[in-house]
Amino acid sequence: MAERKRIYLCLAHMSEDGMEQKYVKEAFDTNWVVPLGPNVNGFEKDLEEFVNQNGKIERLKNGSLSKRVVALSSGTAAVHLGLLAAGVKAGDEVIVQSFTFCASTHPVTYLGATPVLVDSEPDTWNIDPELLEVAIKDRIEKTGKAPAAIVPVALYGMPYKADRIMEIANKYGIPVVEDAAEGFGSRYKGQVLGTFGKYGVLSFNGNKMITTSGGGALITEDEEHWREIMMYATQYRESYPYYQHEKIGYNYRMSNICAGIGRGQMTVVNDHLAHHKHVQKMYEELLADVPGVNVHSQPKGTCSLGTGPKLESSTSAAGPGPNEQPIYDSNYWLCTITIDEDVKVRGQEDAYKTIVTGAVGGAAGVIHAAASAHTDCEPNANVEAMRVALDQAQIEARPVWKPMHKQPCYKDVPAYVNGVSEALFKVGMCLPAGPYVTDDDVKYIVETIKENIL
Repeated sequence: MAERKRIYLCLAHMSEDGMEQKYVKEAFDTNWVVPLGPNVNGFEKDLEEFVNQNGKIERLKNGSLSKRVVALSSGTAAVHLGLLAAGVKAGDEVIVQSFTFCASTHPVTYLGATPVLVDSEPDTWNIDPELLEVAIKDRIEKTGKAPAAIVPVALYGMPYKADRIMEIANKYGIPVVEDAAEGFGSRYKGQVLGTFGKYGVLSFNGNKMITTSGGGALITEDEEHWREIMMYATQYRESYPYYQHEKIGYNYRMSNICAGIGRGQMTVVNDHLAHHKHVQKMYEELLADVPGVNVHSQPKGTCSLGTGPKLESSTSAAGPGPNEQPIYDSNYWLCTITIDEDVKVRGQEDAYKTIVTGAVGGAAGVIHAAASAHTDCEPNANVEAMRVALDQAQIEARPVWKPMHKQPCYKDVPAYVNGVSEALFKVGMCLPAGPYVTDDDVKYIVETIKENIL
């Protein structure tokens, strides 16, 4: 009997007609194998068209969004440049959602600033707006000035409460750099994530909604901000026949080869979004009758279609009517579950008895061997046992992100916590959701989960 194929959390899927190969071949044929070129320009235009589409919602003076996009070498680079362009400098503080991947926080430290970590709300798992305002007030009281920026994160693609976050940010005059790296194509009240704040971050890593093999982009407010970001991304070289640098710049532009892959991926982005939502629905249906296992889903509710920036929320739990749209429209980049503490899982008595010696969950490069099987904040034994059981069944699953305020490198930074992210980290797990995950795969994953619950 042939060994079952491994089911990965999320792997990018190439277009059926090979458009990625077409654009990459053009780059080689024309010798545009550099971090500039026609594919980069074309990919940026495709992205601009995508993020500026906001249904029937009219914004700004000309009746539509007019965001510009700069294609970069990574989503991390986009966070870095977004913070830099927002005015963050050494000695500043930046509020960042604690429940996130480290790429949201590390660029703050690149600039010599300090992350101020804010916990999550239980419904979206994203930054708690009310705790956000508490943190702002307290930082002003303690330091005499407001934080220099706010970084909300679309955790696993789930939209954050963008309108409330922007209301608070505007109240205190703080620029917002949206980390929508996991939320490409997700919308809040019809508007694409990454277009609410001063800057928006996208990622095209190999496991994202679309990929350029590695890469990212920064959404900017307008042409003026786009030009400044472009300068920073290309070593801030001035217009002389020799190299003149009046500011410190970075080598952050995307390559023409990678952008060619991205152009091909944009032809299937809507198919990818639909697939992830389909997989999410299957998990919701197939796990509905499993006691103690809960699929995290977007909050229900709709809002009216409107012509202004403010939309009235309704309390309807049904789907959108003819003049309505969902408040939350997640791309479900990864599908997530929680496993109640009292659920007994096969093999949990052996969880954490062995020190992990290699990388788990797609990590690459050199790692340090763990000194102990335990840390002071870790998933419950039944969650770890389920991860191991799924791994043995050729299914990649991972714990959810460990909150940044529990990471050793951030042990001394200010943190405003309510216990939500730590509690979720102990019970949460990510399940496969990418375009290569078939209906049969989802059924197999669910059956494997059921078989390992005692």
